[in-house]
Amino acid sequence: MKSILSIAAATLAAAMISFAGGAAAEPCLDVTLTGTQGGPPVFQGQAGAGTLVRYGDSENNCSDVLMQFDTGRGTTQQLSKLGVPVGKLDAIFLTHIHSDHSEGLPDMMQLRWHFNSGGPKVDLVCHADVKSPLGHVMSCQKFAAHIGDSLIRSGEMAQRLAENKKRLPGGPADLVNVQVFDGTPDAQVVWEKGDVKVSAVASRHVPGHASYRVDTPAGSVVIGGDAGNDKPAPPRDTSTSAQVEALADGADIVVHSVIHPVMGPDGGTGFPPPIYHRQSTATDLGALSKRAGASHLMLTHLIPPMGAARQGPYPIPGGGLSEDDYTNAVRDGGFEGTVVVGTDLKSIRLPATQ
Repeated sequence: MKSILSIAAATLAAAMISFAGGAAAEPCLDVTLTGTQGGPPVFQGQAGAGTLVRYGDSENNCSDVLMQFDTGRGTTQQLSKLGVPVGKLDAIFLTHIHSDHSEGLPDMMQLRWHFNSGGPKVDLVCHADVKSPLGHVMSCQKFAAHIGDSLIRSGEMAQRLAENKKRLPGGPADLVNVQVFDGTPDAQVVWEKGDVKVSAVASRHVPGHASYRVDTPAGSVVIGGDAGNDKPAPPRDTSTSAQVEALADGADIVVHSVIHPVMGPDGGTGFPPPIYHRQSTATDLGALSKRAGASHLMLTHLIPPMGAARQGPYPIPGGGLSEDDYTNAVRDGGFEGTVVVGTDLKSIRLPATQ
């Protein structure tokens, strides 16, 4: 009897091990704020605007497809904290080429040139060249083409090439595969890899601004960038973008830049009204996320940063804002889901881990 029981127990244990080993890996989506600084100022070492989106499964820690949306200052350092080498990124997406969203890209591409000159190239996805009403051209393509010029002209790159002739002679620009799209108010697919599809819409902030949506079997996320309403100033129903709202319909997570209502013309900060009106307020983002049916809202690019006495030269009456100040403003818009008031490296994973 003892022998039979022992055999049965061993068989059951083996079956359980076999079942566990054969269980299908579950798809997962991970969204991490690599930088949350609002605009060009610097506050307590916060990194510039950026969001890392990772898709994969439970066996590879969501690491099949790696996408970086915006590359503010310090993005390389932030990715290193997450254990993500810049050479492993599949694609980089720019919402617009304001410096606080793009100035980390030369650093990222120079590092990739140093250690990954053999490739592969990284896809840089962005809005096609567009002329502003004032006549200047906003050009992601030229930014990419000239991304290493200062190092080439300084002689630094020639010295590096002399040390290692396997590096590409044209510098980091040789490793960028620029993929541009003409912005439209309706969503269009601009990039795909495996089970991942990225769509984009043109949205108002500056000429050439775009917002993105990532769809995967594990869930979906919208990266709003600095989008605001097409109408540049009140009277209007909301400060948020109608294009972003349509893009976010049914999405799980909305990631969006935010300005707190205290920065408004009646708030006593002296903040320029035209700049205030081209951002989306926390309250209006709460209302947008509720209408879109999102379960998570991640606030980033905070204006002003939490705890900051000033936004650049503009003082915050009563002192710095708290996390509750931002959350309460979102709740005033009717949103009842999860609110993440962004600090660097805050993250959400879908499905949620227990």
